Amino acid sequence: MVQGKNRAIVMHSQTKIDDAAVMPGGFKASGVHCGVKPSAPDLALISSDSPCESAGTFTTNRAAAACVHFCRSRLEAESARAIVVNSGNANACTGASGMRDTETMAQLAADALGVRAAEVFVSSTGPIGVPLPMDLIQAGVRDAAQSLSPGGGLDAATAILTTDTRPKHATAEVFVDDVAIRVTGIAKGSGMIHPNMATMLCYLLTDAAVDKANLQALLEKSVQQSFNRISVDGDQSTNDTVLLLGNGSAGNATLHAGHPAWDRFAGAVDAITKDLALRIVRDGEGATKLVSVQVSGAATPGDADRVARSVANSLLVKTSWAGNDPNWGRVLCATGYAGVPVQLEKIDISYDAVPAVIGGESAGTPAATLRDVVEQDEFTVAIQLHIGPGEAVVYACDTTENYVRINAEE
Repeated sequence: MVQGKNRAIVMHSQTKIDDAAVMPGGFKASGVHCGVKPSAPDLALISSDSPCESAGTFTTNRAAAACVHFCRSRLEAESARAIVVNSGNANACTGASGMRDTETMAQLAADALGVRAAEVFVSSTGPIGVPLPMDLIQAGVRDAAQSLSPGGGLDAATAILTTDTRPKHATAEVFVDDVAIRVTGIAKGSGMIHPNMATMLCYLLTDAAVDKANLQALLEKSVQQSFNRISVDGDQSTNDTVLLLGNGSAGNATLHAGHPAWDRFAGAVDAITKDLALRIVRDGEGATKLVSVQVSGAATPGDADRVARSVANSLLVKTSWAGNDPNWGRVLCATGYAGVPVQLEKIDISYDAVPAVIGGESAGTPAATLRDVVEQDEFTVAIQLHIGPGEAVVYACDTTENYVRINAEE
């Protein structure tokens, strides 16, 4: 990690990530308080000076919120120009009126920006089953439109938060055809996190010109290896949304799969999504640890994934992490009930390369040595099944008493 002025810079693979919310060319953002939440900012607006290509992935929860259905339909539009987001209210399970309120939010933003309602995406996040206070939303959209600024990324990132303790944002720059391309992402998520495309929202912006079909394929792949690799509590939200807008203001020749710079651009998007995904896990409700659960040697990648998720979502495992207890028996147990072929006598488990289990039995490593690993803020639990070539990883966190308190008070 390299410390920059008022920010941190990290490397993801070959892409440099700036811990900032710098808007790409042609984009503006804002975040205001309109009263949906008692005091904190609760309405964000992102706009582009020119039409954008768009891509999106969404929750597969069958109880999806009105805004999710709305955004899915908006992906079919010819172009996109804006995203409006409220926090403090999910507008989920609110019936026909909830869809009308979502449509009204889009129209309000469109009118304030002078664009078509069909070019506006809408998201909501917060408690389920409560109607939106549309009088407050109306005033908030007006104020947000008046506050739009190329420097408003941090305000927008703050306005979308719910139980998060801090905003999540990152920016990367790469060169395409000798043109500097910027990719910026803002996200929120702390609890109800177990995406399958929680309450998780992410907005990715780029000034690159990108072919729409390739943009959608890129986003789906990137989400699969980032946001779909994290879990805080095993609960999948009704509102999970990831949107990617590209306005082409950088002036590059349109990117597409096969373009010499495609992998460089895709790498930047992947780096941003992974960076933001890990920020979400680190900020999991009540969390004190980031744990990578790595499974190898499974019969198939799907089997490896099921084992990794079984361990990552086990409350017995997650509470042992919270207590700095290297309880490998709980990890072995969760491996065994994952519902995939395993052979106990072949299973090895290690904590940051320190062996805990060899051949399904204790490796004889002193508990104190393993505890030294588990006491760290970040560590890896590696499970080797010795059956086949399947591999997978899930990024998880511990479950503490604070998680219970946070969710008991909602």
